[in-house]
Amino acid sequence: MVGWATADHLRTELVTDALTAACRQRRPTHPVIFHSDRGCQYTSQQFASLASEFGIQLSVGRTGQCWDNALAESSLSTIKRELLGTSAWPGRAAARTTIFDFMEGWNNLHRLHSSLGYLSPAEYETALAA
Repeated sequence: MVGWATADHLRTELVTDALTAACRQRRPTHPVIFHSDRGCQYTSQQFASLASEFGIQLSVGRTGQCWDNALAESSLSTIKRELLGTSAWPGRAAARTTIFDFMEGWNNLHRLHSSLGYLSPAEYETALAA
């Protein structure tokens, strides 16, 4: 997960800023598919135009099909179970920093994912690029 947003809203500029940051940081060379739910920020013309500029194909889940986002939901469940439920948080900034550290320092670099053949996301991405 890249492009961590720090806003306290779900407006379109939040996801466009996150997508821009992710593309600038990662500079994808392979085809990219961006899958999301049907939130208005993901189905907006502004987001579609930006995705097109980056050569990203948009994929939107079907109405009433919760398993379309099963991988994302599983990741969120892991954060809730392994991190957020472990203590009280004094505020959004502390929670945001802790989540970032968990995702970038542990989950993406070291945690083995069964959906990636028991590799970490970083290892999987390296193997995919080879």
